[in-house]
Amino acid sequence: MDIQGFHHLAIQVRSLETVAAFYREVLGLPELARHLRPDATLRSIWMGLPGGFLALEESEGEVSAEPFRTDTPGLLLVALRIAASARPSVLAELRTKGVEVVHQTRWTLYLRDPEGNRVALSHHPEDASGYSG
Repeated sequence: MDIQGFHHLAIQVRSLETVAAFYREVLGLPELARHLRPDATLRSIWMGLPGGFLALEESEGEVSAEPFRTDTPGLLLVALRIAASARPSVLAELRTKGVEVVHQTRWTLYLRDPEGNRVALSHHPEDASGYSG
């Protein structure tokens, strides 16, 4: 088998427009495409990531209310790379946009999108200067 790298990650969401706005306006991901169903209703919005994309797929199910830390098997989070030197400005921008950082480590900031999906902004293994957590 010849795995050649990351292609995409799909997240099912209830409110496509709200969640896409978070990834576009808060995290700065470009919108690549919108996909429609045969009846012309919106089915999916694809957001650009280096080396692939994030597919937000509409779902009618209920949003899970699991705590951020869990022992439940399955997909835990999507981790996006940031530069260690950008950490202070990323934190400031998240605060300005009203996004709560629910946990942080020496290398990673953890937050949730509007439907509670776990997102990590990480610069592992490069240490951030001035971090005192």
